[in-house]
Amino acid sequence: MSVWRLPGPVRVDAEQVRDGAWVVGDRITFDRPAAEPDGTIEGYVLPGLVDAHCHVGLIPAGAADHDTTRAHAAAERDAGVLLIRDAGSPADTRWIDDEPELPRIIRAGRHIGRTRRYLRDVSEEVEPEGLVAEVLRQAARGDGWVKLVGDWIDRDRGDLAPCWPAAELKQAIDAAHGAGARVTAHCFGPDCLSDLIAGGIDCIEHGSGFTPETVEAAVAAGIVVVPTLIQIATFVELADQGQARFPIWAARMRDLHRRRYETIAALLDAGVPLFAGSDAGTVHPHGLIASEVAELGRVMSPMAAVGAASWDARAWLGRPGVAQGAPADLAVFPADPTLEPAVLGHPSAIVLRGRVFG
Repeated sequence: MSVWRLPGPVRVDAEQVRDGAWVVGDRITFDRPAAEPDGTIEGYVLPGLVDAHCHVGLIPAGAADHDTTRAHAAAERDAGVLLIRDAGSPADTRWIDDEPELPRIIRAGRHIGRTRRYLRDVSEEVEPEGLVAEVLRQAARGDGWVKLVGDWIDRDRGDLAPCWPAAELKQAIDAAHGAGARVTAHCFGPDCLSDLIAGGIDCIEHGSGFTPETVEAAVAAGIVVVPTLIQIATFVELADQGQARFPIWAARMRDLHRRRYETIAALLDAGVPLFAGSDAGTVHPHGLIASEVAELGRVMSPMAAVGAASWDARAWLGRPGVAQGAPADLAVFPADPTLEPAVLGHPSAIVLRGRVFG
């Protein structure tokens, strides 16, 4: 059984820093073991990072092959991400659970989208009358989450529009909750948010269309938002690409981009929990969690931004961080990322299930 000494500091959460810790086998301990250590891992220790919106096994053409999927997961690990909330993927990634060198994944099954209202080959496409059945099917495929496509461009309107009628949406969310799953939804624009919130949604992805009214409703409903600010940063480029065919939609996307920090700051100020997600998988490569934390740092303190990708995100997802007897999933940095945020992109060592990388 391997033994590693971590002289620390070891950050538990925003309030608590330990002087050091040990890794014995695949567990964390604060008690000095009897055995001599195999080595010492120097640096500032955080609970393993979390990417709360990531798509392992997804490429623009749909499901990735085995080797590409492995490369996705390995890139996340090398960036310090040891827990992934996979917000929809057509690939079956359960084999990763048996790979000790790859991150832990919490899955949401496959995206559920309206027919011809999302990226081709990515979602399961259904009409409203089939939504409940598909939600139950994806709940069985996932790890306690279901992912809906809440809005997308309506080609007839030439603008973002909700994908689901309110009644069917509520029935589907209720069905997911009855099956023990939480529900999240892709949502760029403002028009789908009221129905999602009233329907009992648990989480919103992107959330660039929040207004004062829907922010207030989200607070009352206890909803969480994963802003994916590095994805929202691409909205101007997307608008330029679609300007000729959909000028109204292009103007909408530019406006959402222009107001992005103001929108996310309003959510933060109102008390809506925010967590870090890179949206890696199609537009973005894997391993960009530090870039997303830097974007969150535009609207929140460095401590809160790092917590949104570490101890706070782990607590939200029901996974342990740094604690006596907890799994040894740790990211080590050359300095304190809450004081020197740039180091978050350069972990000096990774400990996953007690195995040391880097």
